[in-house]
Amino acid sequence: MTMEMKDSGSVVLTAYHPHSPARIPGMEQSFVQDIPSSHSPTSRKSLPRCRRLNRMLSSESTPPPAFSRSNSQASMDSTSMEDFWCEVESIKESSEDGAEEATLLEFKPADEGELEAEWLQDVGLSTLISGAEEEDGQALLSTLTRTQAAAVQKRYNTYTQTLRKKNKHTVRDVRDIFGTNESSKFIVRKSRFGLTEVGDLSPEDMKKIRYLSLIELTAFYDALGVELKRNRAERVRGRENGLFGVPLTILLENDQKKVPGIKVPLIFQKLLLKLEETGLETEGILRVPGSASRVKNLHQELEAKFYEDTFDWDQVRNNDAAGLLKMFIRELPSPLFTVEYLPAFITLVEKISKIKLQLQALHLLIMLLPEANRDTAKAFLQFLKKVVANEGKNKMNLWNVSMIVAPNLFIYKGKRANQQEMQAAATTAHIVRLLIRYQDILWTVPSFLISQVRKMNEAAMSNSKRQLMFDKGVRKLLRRKTMERERPERPEGAVTFPPYLQCDIPEGVIRVYAPLHSKVSMAIQLNSQTKAKDILARFHCENSRGSSQNMRGQIQSLHEIGGNIGQHCLDPDAYMLDVYRANPQAEWVIKPKAS
Repeated sequence: MTMEMKDSGSVVLTAYHPHSPARIPGMEQSFVQDIPSSHSPTSRKSLPRCRRLNRMLSSESTPPPAFSRSNSQASMDSTSMEDFWCEVESIKESSEDGAEEATLLEFKPADEGELEAEWLQDVGLSTLISGAEEEDGQALLSTLTRTQAAAVQKRYNTYTQTLRKKNKHTVRDVRDIFGTNESSKFIVRKSRFGLTEVGDLSPEDMKKIRYLSLIELTAFYDALGVELKRNRAERVRGRENGLFGVPLTILLENDQKKVPGIKVPLIFQKLLLKLEETGLETEGILRVPGSASRVKNLHQELEAKFYEDTFDWDQVRNNDAAGLLKMFIRELPSPLFTVEYLPAFITLVEKISKIKLQLQALHLLIMLLPEANRDTAKAFLQFLKKVVANEGKNKMNLWNVSMIVAPNLFIYKGKRANQQEMQAAATTAHIVRLLIRYQDILWTVPSFLISQVRKMNEAAMSNSKRQLMFDKGVRKLLRRKTMERERPERPEGAVTFPPYLQCDIPEGVIRVYAPLHSKVSMAIQLNSQTKAKDILARFHCENSRGSSQNMRGQIQSLHEIGGNIGQHCLDPDAYMLDVYRANPQAEWVIKPKAS
């Protein structure tokens, strides 16, 4: 497997690891070193905490990361570190002020066998534990690359060995799962399919992307000789109504009753909008705290008036709005980047020295996030990018913003962090920097994972067809459907979607359906240079005079539906002949892109 990357302003990630596991030689020292105990930020003297920390860090300032950065961009000077520790102090004071309402994340140790069992369940291979024969598990196994299969095999072996020691029950031999031969070599083709963002695939296919991402991430860490650590957390029940301290999924369920299809909580969107409209040029935005008493009062007023649309946003000062935004993130019952994978985020900085490899790990970790967390994180990072873009006026550069945001993402409200945890949180400032700078890459689904999803779907369809052939009831239904096809066509107004599918279409010709256009379908001959945007332009030209009122103001996209994919919103620059050859059984529909 190849790894193709461009080390410029943007980074292109096309594959993640070599076929043979290999350690990365000469691991460089982590950019955050132990701070001598004599300078511990937790010791208290007469000086205010932020000043004491600044004095300590001025003599023992944290060295810059080992990877390459310019001095002007990368220096983590005492000012930046002071911002970080002052933000930690502010969080601590906030949690002390409302200690009775603090949500704690309690971690329980688990033995190796339990962790491996959870891993197998999380990658969609629970059938290996239960012993049941299910199509989805078999389809997933059939598409794994050599390194991915090795990662699964390693975890399954550990799981079975632990069970044998406990003498619980008989487990399947690993050779029954993978056979004696290694999986065939997986080759990543140079993609002509354009870019696919996380919202461009159906929820069913994104679930498979998450399975494959965890397997690929585990194989990637194995290849680097790095342990992929995960947490287990007690399930903490947050509030079931309100705004702050409510799980994202419950917030979205409540908000979707008001705004169907919404992906980011309304209160979070409103706070971001307020800051984007009036706060991007405010000097020290995010860093300079608002009034604690005002923020507390605004918090209570929002809880009472937000859903009644009676809250006066004009009264909110920019620094207070920034305080509310950070409070919302901190008070989530589960961290935005999830309890389970926070150690993996830390590890990619502490154990992986090369920035390209860090980005590859980070990319896969983003693919693992639940949909609500990923969409909310995306909205937040897009806002942070705008803050950095206004550095000339707000005096907040990339490192300033990263230092302020990191504690809010990786230290939990009500949790007294010790010195070691504080230092671990400091390493996350580099993670936040990567998230902000390279976010356009991180929301893109790797093309090789989409190829594996196609293979999974094809394998599942193949297994399903073989099983259906033995079902007499299904065969009767098929005969009935065949007889219905032989009947005369229905009148034009009564035809179900889409009528042209009953017609034979020549090789290389697709029929595109556009229900919102005046001309609802068109046969298009593809060539090697035909792109999705060319088809959209042709429909726009044909329908320019009689365009439907329903489609005005909406962004239209070409969608690939069915065949070996659930639904795929195509990049305008996708070469259609390549997409067609990858999925000749698909339907092609022009409709608005999901927001």
